[in-house]
Amino acid sequence: MRKAFAEALFQAAEKDPRVIFLTGDLGFGTFDAYQAKFGPRYVNVGVAEAQLVNAAAGLALEGWRPIIYSIASFATGRPFEQIRISVGYAGLPVVIIGAGGGYTYASSGVTHHAGEDLGLMSLIPGMTVVAPGDPNEVAQLLPQLLKLSGPSYLRVGKYGEPAYQADDAVVLGRARLLREGNGADFAVVSTGQITSVVLDALELLKPDGIAPTVMQFHTVQPLDIVALDSLAKKVQTIIVVEEHMPVGGLAAAISTWRAARVSGPRIVRLGPPQALLLGNPTVPEMRKRLGFDAQAIAEMCRTIARPASRGGSVSAAQPANARLTSDPT
Repeated sequence: MRKAFAEALFQAAEKDPRVIFLTGDLGFGTFDAYQAKFGPRYVNVGVAEAQLVNAAAGLALEGWRPIIYSIASFATGRPFEQIRISVGYAGLPVVIIGAGGGYTYASSGVTHHAGEDLGLMSLIPGMTVVAPGDPNEVAQLLPQLLKLSGPSYLRVGKYGEPAYQADDAVVLGRARLLREGNGADFAVVSTGQITSVVLDALELLKPDGIAPTVMQFHTVQPLDIVALDSLAKKVQTIIVVEEHMPVGGLAAAISTWRAARVSGPRIVRLGPPQALLLGNPTVPEMRKRLGFDAQAIAEMCRTIARPASRGGSVSAAQPANARLTSDPT
């Protein structure tokens, strides 16, 4: 995803002389081609995230289209007040890039975890919040964000995320149908890079003959209500898989949509708990232990697909806290 972002940034700067990139002392090597080509439109403010946001706000007021970049936990948590006031209150067209969103940096410890980044940014009125699932979505969504008149947040992963195929176009604000269901009365929806894990789970389900509808909600805010309303006519259960805390993420947004309906599908969530994840697990280890890797997703699908489970209660309980270490014991 990060390479796709760097390429999309370069192309955007070629097309629009107002595009300017600001970094918080990160991305060396990744943006060398951009810096060599566009020189003054590359600004390193240093390790000063509040200044990063305020500088971008000032540039936006002067007619520039600033894109600011930092690790997701640094880009959203540290300068939250500046984002809220300098960018959000003024409704400025600043694009905030959170690199390593979710738990991409799981092994780096809690300071680098961004399990609340989508929630924090969704709290800002008028903020468009996007979590692409693969490099193609990154490349397609960045130009659309640059056309907005207000602020936006784009969560990207790291390197090497697999691309997936889908007939649906990548349109900001619209969920993508990745796989049409075949007889299953439930759907699996996700946001961000965990989507490729959901598709891995589908492969595990093939021997069982279970083929649910799969949708990717790359835009978390504004949420695609039309897609959810349509889905609600077809399924009895929606499994939400996310790499975000329960509060403020995709599952919370979908639950708010469901609460406004007289009736509708039940919501089952798979993802990290509302807790700080202590220790230094790898990403696969973290997903496995917290019950949202491909095996866990497939097993939840099997549970819901069993006739005996219909009409019953399905839950994906998570521990109140989660201390993870690299020691399997």
